[in-house]
Amino acid sequence: MNHTEGGWPRDINPDELEQVMRFRKKVEKDETYINSMLQLGALMEHCIKQNNAINIYEEYFEEEISEEHEEIPSAKNVNIFRDPEPAQRTATYLSWSPEGRNKLAVAYAILEFQGAPGVTVNNSYIWDLDNPNQPFLTLKPSASLLCVEYCPKDQNLLVSGCYNGQLALWDIRKGSTPVEVSPIENSHRDPVYSALWLHSKTNTDCFSASTDGRIMWWDIRKLNEPTENLVLHFSKNQPPRLDKAFGACCLEYEATMPTKFMVGTEQGSVLLCNRKAKSPVEKLTAVYNAHLGPVYTLQRNPFFPKNFLTIGDWTARIWSEDIRESSILSTRYFDQALTVGCWSPCRPSVFFVTKSSGYLDVWDILYKQIDPTLSIKVADEALSSIGVHEEGQLVACGSEKGAVSLLKLSIALSNMNKNDKALMTSLLDRESRREKIIEARNREFRLKEKMKNSVAGEHEDVKVEETQEDDLIKQAEKDFYNFINSVSKQREETEENIHND
Repeated sequence: MNHTEGGWPRDINPDELEQVMRFRKKVEKDETYINSMLQLGALMEHCIKQNNAINIYEEYFEEEISEEHEEIPSAKNVNIFRDPEPAQRTATYLSWSPEGRNKLAVAYAILEFQGAPGVTVNNSYIWDLDNPNQPFLTLKPSASLLCVEYCPKDQNLLVSGCYNGQLALWDIRKGSTPVEVSPIENSHRDPVYSALWLHSKTNTDCFSASTDGRIMWWDIRKLNEPTENLVLHFSKNQPPRLDKAFGACCLEYEATMPTKFMVGTEQGSVLLCNRKAKSPVEKLTAVYNAHLGPVYTLQRNPFFPKNFLTIGDWTARIWSEDIRESSILSTRYFDQALTVGCWSPCRPSVFFVTKSSGYLDVWDILYKQIDPTLSIKVADEALSSIGVHEEGQLVACGSEKGAVSLLKLSIALSNMNKNDKALMTSLLDRESRREKIIEARNREFRLKEKMKNSVAGEHEDVKVEETQEDDLIKQAEKDFYNFINSVSKQREETEENIHND
């Protein structure tokens, strides 16, 4: 419908609002105007009904599965970001900027003990996907970075853990040098392998973990000293000792559970802790014996926070918080060691695993549980870090030689189907019930064995007591007869002497 305004009389200026209003009131009272509007209204109603007869946006086949989800799972290499430094350094950590931005922060370090050349550069970089030829910003710390993490509420702030145990805060708006650095005397004694932001009103709280056996909480407004300290040694009989503490390799924190956090250790166990508990022993809620070696990855499922993924030695495992004895799902043992992994932020059933052989495995446990859905060769050397964009389609993999490969996943791996969440819920519930039944059965079997051993021990004690009683009776009889014999001999001797006299 096209509406144009015109046909004003000569004495009416359409730009003058008062004249236009006065003329409209005069015309609207005219009978010819009312009759013409009634005729035009019927015609307009007929046209509108014709236009509304067909809804051009209606979906007539909503129940049918979209063809795009039937696409074969695949991934293609989009770009490679190479370390500008000539010395070969490992890309130790990747962090995507929040709010869907295309910035990727990469931490670089030489992890081999005394493997660094004479002159080393400690720089790490932030890359912009729109300009991959050179870094968007260079981070210049005093020591190499092992981890770097964007603030989820502010894309300009980053917190990082250094090789010398310090914690550094960066503000992109203020350049390449850190805004705040923790003093080395109040920092960790070992490299900081993990640092995460905490959920708070001020967005200034974070915490860090190191293999020195301590967890430290910080306020970025004052990094002079940690606000809280926790030694990962839990004993009822003695105070926490640093020489007996667990070495922390990775941290996990979920904003919906503000008092809980999880720690993956060098000893292969996962510690579930409660920060608000009063005593150090009460802070340890549960222990999961996850792997034979260090736990390299520990992450909760974004859709099911009670289930978490661990990666270590040669397997990846999915756990439930309620079941401590064993995992509810586990991959087979691979020939190559697994390095790191993470969940997909868009599909609850998809997770990623990197290998020391340079392969990236994409698992969809609703589709396959024995083998990965997709296995792709990313680099000739071992992969050391991984990060998935929050939209789920871009995956970045860092290698031991400092190359960061950017992969784009197919729609089948990045878009969630309608039934994914319901199917994943039923799968996790079924496996959890199965493990609980097995756990109860094992507990019952151990109890029976314990009772059996205790009964057998009681029988042995009774037998020992009976044999001891028999021996005492025999010894008493022997002593009695020896005494009788000696007395009879003495009597015979006295009688014989009397007879001789």
